[in-house]
Amino acid sequence: MTWTMAARMERLPKQFFANLVARVSARVAAGHDVINLGQGNPDLPTPAHIVEALRVAALDPANHRYGPFSGLPDLKRAAASFYEREYGVKLDPEREVAILFGGKTGLVEVSTIYLERGDVALVPDPGYPDYWSGIAFAGADMFGLPLRAENGFLPNYEEIPEDVLRRAKLLFLNYPNNPTGAAADLAFFERTAAFAQRHGLLVIHDFAYGAIGYDGFRPPSFLQVPGAKACGIEIYTLSKTYNMAGWRVAFAAGHPDVIRAINLLQDHYYVSLFPAVQWAAVEALTGSQEAVRRLVATYQRRRDAFIGTLQAHGYRCEAPRGTFFAWLPTPGGMSSAAFADLLLDQADVAVAPGIGFGQHGEGYVRVGLLTDEARLTEAARRIAECAARL
Repeated sequence: MTWTMAARMERLPKQFFANLVARVSARVAAGHDVINLGQGNPDLPTPAHIVEALRVAALDPANHRYGPFSGLPDLKRAAASFYEREYGVKLDPEREVAILFGGKTGLVEVSTIYLERGDVALVPDPGYPDYWSGIAFAGADMFGLPLRAENGFLPNYEEIPEDVLRRAKLLFLNYPNNPTGAAADLAFFERTAAFAQRHGLLVIHDFAYGAIGYDGFRPPSFLQVPGAKACGIEIYTLSKTYNMAGWRVAFAAGHPDVIRAINLLQDHYYVSLFPAVQWAAVEALTGSQEAVRRLVATYQRRRDAFIGTLQAHGYRCEAPRGTFFAWLPTPGGMSSAAFADLLLDQADVAVAPGIGFGQHGEGYVRVGLLTDEARLTEAARRIAECAARL
């Protein structure tokens, strides 16, 4: 027997990077020394004190049952304490914080909650492809906001057509930015909050890389600017700051009506996140932050080694201000997919083609700084030498 999937499943964006993963695997299986910089999976372990908090909580029989549907009050208080300590933002733990089953889940949920057919969501282009998934599930339309180098990879809201603005309900942003590594300042967020309130938009700021800024730069939170909580939310995942990728724990903070709607939807999707994971998250947010400082210093050394080697070999590129990605222009006007294929086939370096992040990602490839400095230096040398032969 066979069954036809619902139309919403057919609307889902195709997985652009599946072919890249398959090709890398085949190359490795053939015995090649591939340096895989094409993915965004943190390579360092979760700090020991967080793992220990998980172990202790997992051994406690009190945690061997469903917790509160909307999350442990202690974790919501920890999230609020984290925001006040790190950003000077006061949050009501019960009304302005929602515990999420990973940041990606929250990003998809918001579109499911608010978008109908005929609505428009404004998304960064290039941007994280999972923004597209929730919009597709809702049957809504998407309008890409071009992120260009000459504008610091920030969107220009004046470029949005009036007919699009009339239908727009959501505005997705992500700074520090995946894939470009660009950063935003408070002045940009102030313009964003004013723009959103003027046009009745709900801002969803994906703050996944909020802890990772370079050269002394501290990425600001959208919620730091006046009026932000009145028009938006911020989604913070623990996967990047604390190397807790796969633990599936994050939170949304901001407008209480949006927080309430997220909790309502999750009441129907889930029961509750395993309490031991939530207690580990409490430790991450409220315990020593020394591991975070060491992590950022490690990424800075990696960035400097990689970019410095490229530039020393004559490859023209800019150093990212944040995230653990570098955004490299392709040489000689070559397409991103063609250059990525060339690097894999001739240099045994895997990178992500920019076109996979949107049409304005064309002409770039994304590099994940997710291996040690020696391997990154070798990858940079291979990339530069391959580009020089073109």
